[in-house]
Amino acid sequence: MRGILPTFVDTKYNIIRSEERRLAKAVAKKIAKMPEITVWAFMIPFIFVFSFLKYKRTSETFALNFLFTKRLALDAALDIIKKGLQRQDVVVRINDKTRDILASDTQGVYSEKIRMKQMNEINLLLDHYLKLLEAEGKKYGSLIKNAYQTQDNYRTFLQQLTAAEKAVNQAALQTVGKSETAHEIISEMENATESIRTEEAKIIFS
Repeated sequence: MRGILPTFVDTKYNIIRSEERRLAKAVAKKIAKMPEITVWAFMIPFIFVFSFLKYKRTSETFALNFLFTKRLALDAALDIIKKGLQRQDVVVRINDKTRDILASDTQGVYSEKIRMKQMNEINLLLDHYLKLLEAEGKKYGSLIKNAYQTQDNYRTFLQQLTAAEKAVNQAALQTVGKSETAHEIISEMENATESIRTEEAKIIFS
C-alpha cells in the first residue's frame, strides 16, 4: 500500500477496491462466455465483445476491463485525501494518461469519443469515491449509508453511473462497428450490473 504504515483512509480504499472487484467478478459470472482479449480490454469497457468468437472465457480479464475507469478514479480520490492534491490536478493527470493511451493506439480501437465518455464517468466516480473515503464506517455498507444517508440518494447516483457507463459502451460500438452479438452481450452485462447494484442497495439500506 502507500506509505510505511496503513492509515484508516488506506483501509477504506482497500474496502472500496475489493467491493468494486467483487462486483466485476459477480457480473462476469452472469455472462455465459467471456473471451480472453488484447491489452485494449484494460482501457475500454466491454471491448471484449469485438473478439467474442476468438477467445475463451475469462472473468479475470473482464474484471480488469470493468475496473479500468474505477481504479483511475479511486486512486485519484486517494491522492486528494492523502496527498492534498487538488481535484483539477488529478483530473488533468487522468486526462493526460488516457490521451497517451489514445496516441499509442495504432489499431483504431480506442477513440476520442470513447475517451471523453470515460472522462465523464471518471469525474462522476471521483466524486463518489471522495464521499466514501470521507465517510465513517469500517465496512462497505456503512460507508455507503453514511455517505448517501438514504437509499433514494444512493440510487440517484447509481442511475447516473449506469447512464455514464452506457454512454461509454455506445461510443465503443460506434467506433468499431455495431453487430447483433455485440449489442446482445453489452445488454446482458449492463442488465447484470444494474441488477446486482440495485439488489445490494436494498440490502445496504434494509
